[in-house]
Amino acid sequence: MAAMFTLDFQTCSIFIVLCLFSTIFYYLFLVRKTKVGCNLPPSPPSLPIIGHLHHILSLLIHKSLQKLSSKYGPILYLRVFNVPMVLVTSASIAYEIFRAQDLNVSVRALPTNEGSIFFGPSGFLTAPYGDYLKFAKKILVTKLLRPQALQRSRCDREDEINRFYSSLLDKTMKKESVDVGEEAMKLINNIICKILIGRSCSEENGEAETVRGLVTESDLLSKKFILSAILRKPLNMIGISLFKKELTSISRRYDEVLETFIVEHEEKRRENHHHQGDNMVDVLLEFYGDENAEFNITRNHIKGLFVDLLIAGTDTSTHAIQWTMAEIINNPNVLEKLREEIDFVVGKVRLIQETDLPNLPYLQAVVKEGLRMHTPAPILFRTFQEKCEINGFHIPEKTTLILNSYAIMRDPNFWEDPEEFKPERFQEEETREEVLRYLPFGSGRKGCPGTSLAYVSVEHAIGVMVQCFGWKIKGDKVNMDEAPGSVTLTMAHPLKCTPVPRTQIPLRL
Repeated sequence: MAAMFTLDFQTCSIFIVLCLFSTIFYYLFLVRKTKVGCNLPPSPPSLPIIGHLHHILSLLIHKSLQKLSSKYGPILYLRVFNVPMVLVTSASIAYEIFRAQDLNVSVRALPTNEGSIFFGPSGFLTAPYGDYLKFAKKILVTKLLRPQALQRSRCDREDEINRFYSSLLDKTMKKESVDVGEEAMKLINNIICKILIGRSCSEENGEAETVRGLVTESDLLSKKFILSAILRKPLNMIGISLFKKELTSISRRYDEVLETFIVEHEEKRRENHHHQGDNMVDVLLEFYGDENAEFNITRNHIKGLFVDLLIAGTDTSTHAIQWTMAEIINNPNVLEKLREEIDFVVGKVRLIQETDLPNLPYLQAVVKEGLRMHTPAPILFRTFQEKCEINGFHIPEKTTLILNSYAIMRDPNFWEDPEEFKPERFQEEETREEVLRYLPFGSGRKGCPGTSLAYVSVEHAIGVMVQCFGWKIKGDKVNMDEAPGSVTLTMAHPLKCTPVPRTQIPLRL
């Protein structure tokens, strides 16, 4: 539990600087107080001036906030200096928010960085809800991610799954250890890149390694940028800008890579005027520069969307595969039952295909349970644009909403034995309840548009690994500790296993 409140050296330095300026903050910002008589949610004890900042700085923020809620209640009023926040860890309150206040909370809580490709105003995750976001979501859903579009791109995903299988098979023949996260990232990154640019990134010229490196670095930097965004307003008043150098550096490197991709597609369009690709860059270039378009997108809009989809698509599914596979290895009964289902439906002479997935309900349940226990995004941020009432409490306008999805999906009030890996819970007939207890991909207008793609990709990868190989690990159990300081739920110790063949080699594709 001590690790829950441990701060790394850099974060601790920031904390000290903030404390030194706390008196200035008090006189500059805390003069504006909440109106007397407002029925705010209960507020746990806080530190003078900085309020509940120490909880936000926790390296395992979702667990720190879960512990806070278990002690003081499912809806809490927090503040960081003069920044008001509401913490929610209740499935029923989450349901109320997204049922009655979805539009009101359709803005991310964090201010963006003008001109920045990463964490900027042109991305899907960071853009305010308005004409641009509606246009972007329409393009993503209708052109790229709806069932018909996913059906058209199925062959591309099958190619990548075959490449994934061949890579694991090669390591099996050589009796080499496999870093499951590394192999999963290659698979998912290639699938996402084919949707975004119509091809996978090249391994030969270092392009793929560069892109995957940017994704990994983005995840490591995200918590820093969220912290700086939360504190931007008070810090700007005294001329402090946190992590500006890191943000500028990663945005510049993203811009260099993405400009190359866009130029590549522009040249194809010039060479072939009838060229109509079905990848994201080609689709968006049809609108770029068109004054009569539904929305006049810029080059930065294309790049911002690319970055958000690349990070969200690659990072979340990669971690989901790794966590779920670790749970399967740690639960031999689940592994045996899953293999029986796959062997019965698919057989032992051909490789599992995407078209098999609807006929594998236990595999689907295993993946859902993995996402419940190890949700990729344990904390969701939104902003209440207008004042409202939630669960009988007054919520002031411009209040940051912190939704602890990790705690909601482990709430014993809504989940039986929430700390145990039980895929069977998702095979039981559910009664309709006015709660939002399962939200691995968010909810509402700002929910993830790529949910179907994520399920298909993760289920297929897990299916291949279980069908074709046995997995040897060092020790009796996989270490399930979480890495501190990351926004995405990450394993502290990468899952490394030695695969052994269990079927005819190679399987018929």
